[in-house]
Amino acid sequence: MPFEHYIQSGGKRLRCGYTTGTCAALAAAGAARLLLGGRAPESVTLTTPGGLPVTAAPRYCRMAGETACCAVEKDGGDDIDATHGALIEARVERAAQPGVVIDGGPGVGRVTKPGLDQPVGAAAINRVPRRMIEQAVRAVCDALNWDGGLRVTICVPEGAALAKKTFNPQLGIEGGISILGTSGIVEPMSMQALIDTVALSLRQARAQGAARVLLTPGNYGVDFLREQGLDAAGAPVVKCSNFIGDALDEAAALGFADVLLVGHIGKLAKLAGGVMNTHSRYADCRTELLCAHAAVCGASQKTCAALLDAATTDACIALLDEAGLRAPVLDSLLRAVERHLVRRAAGAYRVGAVLFSNEYGLLGRTASAAEMLAEWKGKKQ
Repeated sequence: MPFEHYIQSGGKRLRCGYTTGTCAALAAAGAARLLLGGRAPESVTLTTPGGLPVTAAPRYCRMAGETACCAVEKDGGDDIDATHGALIEARVERAAQPGVVIDGGPGVGRVTKPGLDQPVGAAAINRVPRRMIEQAVRAVCDALNWDGGLRVTICVPEGAALAKKTFNPQLGIEGGISILGTSGIVEPMSMQALIDTVALSLRQARAQGAARVLLTPGNYGVDFLREQGLDAAGAPVVKCSNFIGDALDEAAALGFADVLLVGHIGKLAKLAGGVMNTHSRYADCRTELLCAHAAVCGASQKTCAALLDAATTDACIALLDEAGLRAPVLDSLLRAVERHLVRRAAGAYRVGAVLFSNEYGLLGRTASAAEMLAEWKGKKQ
């Protein structure tokens, strides 16, 4: 049964899909229902973190000895990627200890490098999907009055082959794909439609009288702004996705006076190299840039080699901490970020950047960002 939720994008009506995390949670619920209730469900339903209900008919739901196995087919909607059509399987069995234990089986990658969403050695099932799986299984347990423990193993039969078409090998995730998703839903949008959406949001903000704006690539940035209280600074928040250069150009055309870019270091580190479209398919120079700035700041050859081999920017920060170089390297990186932002703005407005990490929190801000935030706070008071 296809997921019947649509969006308008680029003048087209496009069908949304759902993530591997949603599939895993649906499959886990189906397997738990078979194991505890004795009957295979014809369909399984959950509400995604984004608030949309998803119902899927399992491709199969059967017992294998004492283990219940249920598989749900990944539906990417009109945003077809490497995992579209893949079977995401959950194997559920009773456990001696209470609670729900989640792990990955064949076709789900294992983390081999630090700095990813999960620790080294863990299955590459991210935090939100893990929460979705646990909630889906607990809901079945509550409905069937089961208070014992369950072990859930997520598998992807073709995962090892599919992983070769993803960035997992470069990230240090071996043996399969990752189980991902923050909203649980995949929204298909063309590149031009995304850029048009960013431009529209900026036009609306300017039309309402805003002279300053907070740009952030996505949901992580929105959450950070909220946690830091920056969303109350009196400036509208506009999500610009990976299209930072396009957003900066639109801000100039609309006559904004102040533009503050707030984002995860994994995205904004690329600005230090002048990369203004931060999608990994266009450029992934994060560790190379951090390595270059570390070398300028006196890092050893060993540290530089480790930085180049790091899977994520969080892993790079840990390496810089070990070398006692976090502060000077980030200061050097931020100066480079500011130079490229100022060059792109071309005098049209004042521009700055704030970097953060989900693991380390606030990492730093450019000099102009510090000035803007101090002024904004003073005006608000």
